[in-house]
Amino acid sequence: MSLDSAEASPSSSRDWFFPSPSFIHSTSNSPQSPNYPRKFSTIPRHSRSSHTDWKPPKTSTFRSVSSSGSAAYGDPKYGRVRRRIELRRREKMAKQEKEDPVLEQKRDVSKAVSGVKTAIGEMGIRDFGQRVKIRWQMASYIAILITAFGSLVHKNFSLHNQVIDLQDQISTMNIRLQACNTSDTFDTISILQEGNHANSEGMGPRLVSVSISFGGMLIFAMMLGLVSDAISEKLDSLRKGRSEVVEQNHTLILGWSDKLGSLLNQLVIANESLGGGIVVVMAERDKEEMELDIAKMEFDFRGTSVICRSGSPLILADLKKVSVSKARAIVVLADDGNADQSDARALRTVLSLTGVKEGLRGHIVVELSDLDNEVLVKLVGGELVETVVAHDVIGRLMIQCARQPGLAQIWEDILGFENCEFYIKRWPQLDGMQFEDVLISFPDAIPCGVKVASRGGKIILNPEDSYVLQGGDEVLVIAEDDDTYAPGALPMVNGASFMHIARPARKPQKILLCGWRRDVDDMIVVLDAFLAPGSELWMFNEVVESERERKLIDGGLDLSRLVNITLVHREGNAVIRRHLESLPLESFDSAKRLPYREAMVTRGQRGSFSRGSWIGEMQQASDRSVIISEILDPRTKNLLSMSKISDYVLSNELVSMALAMVAEDRQINDVLEELFAEEGNELHIRLAELYLHEGEEMSFYEVILRARQKREIVIGYRLENAERAVINPPNKNERRRWSVKDVFVVITEKE
Repeated sequence: MSLDSAEASPSSSRDWFFPSPSFIHSTSNSPQSPNYPRKFSTIPRHSRSSHTDWKPPKTSTFRSVSSSGSAAYGDPKYGRVRRRIELRRREKMAKQEKEDPVLEQKRDVSKAVSGVKTAIGEMGIRDFGQRVKIRWQMASYIAILITAFGSLVHKNFSLHNQVIDLQDQISTMNIRLQACNTSDTFDTISILQEGNHANSEGMGPRLVSVSISFGGMLIFAMMLGLVSDAISEKLDSLRKGRSEVVEQNHTLILGWSDKLGSLLNQLVIANESLGGGIVVVMAERDKEEMELDIAKMEFDFRGTSVICRSGSPLILADLKKVSVSKARAIVVLADDGNADQSDARALRTVLSLTGVKEGLRGHIVVELSDLDNEVLVKLVGGELVETVVAHDVIGRLMIQCARQPGLAQIWEDILGFENCEFYIKRWPQLDGMQFEDVLISFPDAIPCGVKVASRGGKIILNPEDSYVLQGGDEVLVIAEDDDTYAPGALPMVNGASFMHIARPARKPQKILLCGWRRDVDDMIVVLDAFLAPGSELWMFNEVVESERERKLIDGGLDLSRLVNITLVHREGNAVIRRHLESLPLESFDSAKRLPYREAMVTRGQRGSFSRGSWIGEMQQASDRSVIISEILDPRTKNLLSMSKISDYVLSNELVSMALAMVAEDRQINDVLEELFAEEGNELHIRLAELYLHEGEEMSFYEVILRARQKREIVIGYRLENAERAVINPPNKNERRRWSVKDVFVVITEKE
């Protein structure tokens, strides 16, 4: 075996080399450094010192050394030394194996290579070792590449995790920044928590801390009390109606009277087609009391909201509180009591309204008590004001009802919004059409007049048939609602044959007027215009006869200008039986009582009283006379079914209806004024015998055309056995058989 093989695998051969004792001794006692590499030599120490020119001989081969020293190796005295050397060598090898695992692997490989060399001999030993060395190098390179790739992957994942962490931190910082921008309260709380005075130690600091705590509690209690007082004051202001109304396009009512309930009811009905409206009431009363009184009213509000406010219409700040400048209509109610004082207050209210800086969007409807004050109120209010004189309207209506029993129910239907009422609207498709054709162009309405644009918007009731509608003209109709009618195609109506219609001549009448009212002088003037010459007006009341003439003259009545009537004065009380017995009740054509509140005439069974008794005389008088009563309380009308009263006038309710109608459309006031005036057109009830024969079959359109022969407009009828009249009947082109005992309601010129 060669030396290379021996060095590669020292344990593969038993031929171990051990130096001589002299060599061991010289190396152990050498003055050289322990780290100096030791060199083996076969020259004894004494020979090295005596021969200075000594040179080491040529190193012999492993086999020659082993053979020459075989005797010394087998000597027993070197056994201990040999064991020590072997032990040290093993320890060194074990230490090297622990410190260098790669060396151990190389030794294992060397052992394997040595075994392979032993097995295959001397053939190809060097080539095999080189191939193994190349493979190990390739494996090392691959391992290095795998390690580098793994480290790169690990670093990539690490960087990705760091990016995610940074994004989370950025999001957290953004949230904190937003929290800091929205509120600084949390910072204040955190600062207080960091430095809380409650953490103080020592008697002095603790006393200061307690004082600060009590002071903070006191300040907090004071602030809480202030806030509580402010809230209570605001709630109290809302409860008492001192807050401002934010609504607009509402109806504003100023004042409080017994007509308010009827007025609210009419406004509620008028707004029903619109889904309800808003009504604001302001009066010098407590808001809670007003709301309680309105809640007791027995009608359905039908989607309309009623808002109450406390205040005076004479104060601009209170008017602003109810949004007076945004209201579409303002109604000023008259006060109960003295008429002159009520009208004076209404005049001051109109002055306040005209002084609003923002101006008024709607018109003003003023209820007055005395006709003499109307001119002054219109002068102050100008074009914004429409007036309704309550006493004058009721007085004229009672006079008409006294002359035509049943007319009060007709007016109740026309003025109220429950049935049919007046409407004015423009229809361009009717331009160029004569009024005679316009009369039969509306299946669901009855035309009554024209608002002529060329004459400044003047309303002409009952115009001539030959009048042709021009551009801008509007048509006045009686319809159920403003959205329930429209013109249609002209119907096929048979031409009504000419019939001589003779109006009955006016005859002198004898009228009994019971009671006294402040505008009785105006009623006398109206009666003198309506009645025929030779008529008598009996005035029966408790006013002393000597004082009546003075009061009438003070009211503006000129007795010398009365042409058709003669005044007859009687003193007494209409409620007292013996006073009525002194009157010739059976001789009167009509009897009027002013006002009728709670009293009633009790009706017994016919024939149950003697002919000469007082009740019997009253029954005979009621059978021959027309008894008209004025009722202030609508609930009283339920008692009239037990009496023989021919008709009654709900004065407060009718005035409320007129106020509501004018509030909804101010143009209607001109129509009402003409219908109640002494001149112009009026509502009248005509017997059917004036227009047709008994049993004649005609449609309502044909009746309208026949009435046009005398320039009258038929707006409704009441059959012989019917209790109420039908205004604006449906199916106007449907033919039916009429009776001469039926009556027709017409608009005609005053006789």
